[in-house]
Amino acid sequence: MKRANLRDPEFQGQARLPARANRRGIQLASGGSSPTLPPPVIAVVGPTAAGKTALSVALAEACDGEVVNADSMQLYRGMDIGTAKITEAERHGIPHHVFDVLDVTEAADVARYQALAREAIADIRSRGKRPVLVGGSGLYVQAALDEMDFPGTDPEIRARLEADLERIGSDALWHRLREVDPAAAKVILPSNGRRVVRALEVVELTGSFTASLPEPKAHIEAVRIGVDLDTTVLDERIERRVRTMWEAGLLDEVRELEAQGLREGRTASRALGYQQVLAHFAGEYDEDEAFERTVRGTRRFVRRQRSWFKRDGRIEWFDAADPELVSKAITRAVSAPS
Repeated sequence: MKRANLRDPEFQGQARLPARANRRGIQLASGGSSPTLPPPVIAVVGPTAAGKTALSVALAEACDGEVVNADSMQLYRGMDIGTAKITEAERHGIPHHVFDVLDVTEAADVARYQALAREAIADIRSRGKRPVLVGGSGLYVQAALDEMDFPGTDPEIRARLEADLERIGSDALWHRLREVDPAAAKVILPSNGRRVVRALEVVELTGSFTASLPEPKAHIEAVRIGVDLDTTVLDERIERRVRTMWEAGLLDEVRELEAQGLREGRTASRALGYQQVLAHFAGEYDEDEAFERTVRGTRRFVRRQRSWFKRDGRIEWFDAADPELVSKAITRAVSAPS
């Protein structure tokens, strides 16, 4: 299946290394004066469709870096079109890590992700390269970079909540979560049944899911670069991106993954786009409605991403529409103290 370019053409022109920047000069600037302390990780965060991926490649090119994924759904093999996963051509020869590590039948687990991401960061640094962490999954970014331990689990509570999920659906469980922990409900999509179940489990175990998330304290030093767009512009870009996914063959991709067990995958089956197409295949609504629900769901998800990231005062925000975005982001990245 031939992949269409899912990067927004307006951003593509910006996300190139400026001609005046040469790799050697940037690399020297990023290395600092200390031979023992590695430079901070560069973390590129922000809402879906704002241009994080292209910027991360430009930063990796400039800073002699390698990219580490922090998008929960890009962990899955075969989920390429619907997650706007970066193609080999778009990587420009930059190594990319923690992509395609799960089958669609496996459940994504933030604790497992934390181990994989930190292992990748350590490996990149051991080779004298600079890690560039990129993604819009706020909890995954925090797990990779901040001090974070995870509450235990109780098999009986988990089994009961998962039975409730099957019986009444994720939306009803999310409303239950909103009653007991409104702050948690604000950062979890109603459609993300697995995260809703986990949040309710933690509430039963500890009294509060939100309280189980500590105040951010760095475990790995990072320069945190956020990119965002005006809401109206981003809403339009989201619709264009979903349209491009449809034209690139998202329905065919979902059919192939359905044959591999996607519908039974507790996490992967609820990803935006995939969930709506599976419902269309099941006859719940027609293709046009699946498209519209994907657009609306992505826009709602963006609001939640912003809510998560805006709480972190360590992030320096940049306008993705700024023609000087790449130059400014590079300057920020290489000026960070070692």
